[in-house]
Amino acid sequence: KSEKYALGTDMKKCMHQILEYTIVAHKKYYKKTTLQELDVEVTKLKAYTRLAKDLGFLPFKKYEVWSGYNVEIGKMVGGWIKSAKQ
Repeated sequence: KSEKYALGTDMKKCMHQILEYTIVAHKKYYKKTTLQELDVEVTKLKAYTRLAKDLGFLPFKKYEVWSGYNVEIGKMVGGWIKSAKQ
């Protein structure tokens, strides 16, 4: 039970970091490092989601939904990184 709570806390913290990096990257003129940190947080969230499913904390149907959201966020961040490099 404590691991389930700790994993939930880690996921929540990761989502807050994603929001924070998104706001910071939007406001900064030089976005490269902030977008890289944002990409790392999205990757961490994907890993936490997979771990929650593997440990049985997240039912498969909910995992599919969460995984779809994670992929969509990853695509948006990837597009943002690509446009920032140009």
